[in-house]
Amino acid sequence: MLDKKILADLQKYIDQNMTIILYEKSAAPLEDFVLESISPLEIEMFIEQKRKPTLQKVLFDFFDKKGASSDAVIYKKAGIDRRHFSKIRSNPQYRPSKNTVIALGLALELTKKETDKLLSSAGYSLSDSETSDLVIQFCIERQIYEIDQVNYALDYFSQKPLGGVL
Repeated sequence: MLDKKILADLQKYIDQNMTIILYEKSAAPLEDFVLESISPLEIEMFIEQKRKPTLQKVLFDFFDKKGASSDAVIYKKAGIDRRHFSKIRSNPQYRPSKNTVIALGLALELTKKETDKLLSSAGYSLSDSETSDLVIQFCIERQIYEIDQVNYALDYFSQKPLGGVL
């Protein structure tokens, strides 16, 4: 249980560092305050200027660049079933798991830089602080692209496999 001094200090800290917007029933809704300070047009322009290609675009650009003979060869090599792959191909808004994106990168035999680009397009990254991510990075740098071999390396370090059979 926290003592009264700590609770008082915590309350003082919160009071000093938290801005509280008080509005009465007669005041304008909170949305109006936000819209006065932020222009939706500015936000739209910012998004348009900053937006990067979707995972779907980046992934299938790599398919073309790497000369993938067929979708089936890649999704089987990645250990992904046909229906799941179809969802990735047909729905630009679909966001597969990080492990699925990594498995596709391995199946396409992407470099570390290419893998980073692919992961980033899905909102993911490889961390230098996570053992599993470091194992993945090691395998990519050593051009170890077979899912079973990567899963074996992950298992050796007691990490969750990407998928497929160990």
